[in-house]
Amino acid sequence: MLETPRGERHGSPGRAAIQIVPLKGLPVAGLAVVFVVVAIATNSTWMLMFAHVAGGALWTAIDLFVGLVLGPIMGRLSIPARAEFSSKFMPAMVIIMPTIVTMNLGSGLQLARQLGNLNPASPNHAWLIVSMCVVGVMATIALGILEPANVAVLFEMNKPVPNGERIARLMKRFIYTAGVTGVMQIATLVIMTKVAST
Repeated sequence: MLETPRGERHGSPGRAAIQIVPLKGLPVAGLAVVFVVVAIATNSTWMLMFAHVAGGALWTAIDLFVGLVLGPIMGRLSIPARAEFSSKFMPAMVIIMPTIVTMNLGSGLQLARQLGNLNPASPNHAWLIVSMCVVGVMATIALGILEPANVAVLFEMNKPVPNGERIARLMKRFIYTAGVTGVMQIATLVIMTKVAST
């Protein structure tokens, strides 16, 4: 347990509750989603490519950074330090991860349709199916494991006396699964560069 008196947030007396969904980030996330919707509606190759590449690059970079860089650092921090870091980092992830996953998957599927890669006769069809399987697993991990762990950390930290051990366990789950998806992202990069070069 974090050593905090009942009624105080961990770290400092009278600290305001952590905002689960940072409202300041919603307009940016909304603009990104609107961009993808417009790209799909207009079937603009440039807009679709931009959303797909930007979403995929951010998703890959964040997964690799969290899993391979932040993970080892977080493992060496004290539980109160982890909790303090989580209070700043995790709310941002609530907005960022669903947004970039939506950008990547929505625009990617439309691009595949537009370029004919969904056609079984396409030389890229088999590569695309493999890519969809890998990305499907990553999306399931991101939205089914990472996000629930993220939200659970934030709810725990908003309790009068947060359970530091539970926060540490949830953060480990978040970081390890981010690392797994980061490694899978490398496989996706190999597949996508193969498809783009064919």
